[in-house]
Amino acid sequence: MEKRALIVGSGGQLGVELVREFTQRGYQVAGFQRSELDITDAARVEHTVASFDPAVVLNAAAYNQVDLAEQEPQAAFLANSLAVRNLAMACRQNDALLVHFSTDYVFDGAKGAPYTESDPTHPLGAYAVSKLAGELYAQAYLDKVIIIRTSGVFGPGGLRTARGNFIELMLRLAKENQVIRVVEDHVASPTYAPVLAARSADLVERGVRGLFHIGGGTPISWYDYAGLIFRLAGLKPELRATNEREYRTAARRPKYSALSNRLIESLGLEPFPPLEVAVRSYLQLRQRYVSS
Repeated sequence: MEKRALIVGSGGQLGVELVREFTQRGYQVAGFQRSELDITDAARVEHTVASFDPAVVLNAAAYNQVDLAEQEPQAAFLANSLAVRNLAMACRQNDALLVHFSTDYVFDGAKGAPYTESDPTHPLGAYAVSKLAGELYAQAYLDKVIIIRTSGVFGPGGLRTARGNFIELMLRLAKENQVIRVVEDHVASPTYAPVLAARSADLVERGVRGLFHIGGGTPISWYDYAGLIFRLAGLKPELRATNEREYRTAARRPKYSALSNRLIESLGLEPFPPLEVAVRSYLQLRQRYVSS
């Protein structure tokens, strides 16, 4: 029997990698971008899932404008919470596995060490609350569910998306020949999208269920991350450290939101490559895309 995977958010930098990964693994893949499937429309979601009859539905769609969410929390909640409920109900009706991607922002960052799946959540703003609510909806309606929290995703697909990613932002600022200020007091674990997609597929094929953290494996401040990017790209812009007090944003963010991969590694999944290796791979792929 042919395996089928339905992927929403297929045009994003994680979505394109999920499409590629599941296709390579022999799945018949149906990918939907927002313009093709509005997951806030419950009836449309139900019809689409029923028509394709997938074994697995992967939700890589999200409202991720963290600061703007403080002005429009309803929009964030609709996309990140109620839309997940729609997917969960459709999966339940069609006996499909739901793989839902969440965020490190469900934590407040006060722990000061990589977060595990058993750590208590404490979201700090509208975006984070909406993502945690999405997790809860998925868990409320389904037993066949995998929730994957991740952090600072970057992948070649960011070249073709409107908001890009942190690497693209740094490279763009470097071209402007201005001082670049990046916070040094916020730590995350940037995650390479192709590897995230592969580990997600590994979880699906192992038949596991539940909540998992899949982060890049390297806790690093955004300032040090920027420095790594410039060094590997052979650039030397003027980079200065700033902090949360100097660089105010509309939304509060967790100061330390790196994720521990201990659980997935205990299942025998291959560890993430070092961040330097992942960024170098990204830059090499980027060069091919830009040249083509």
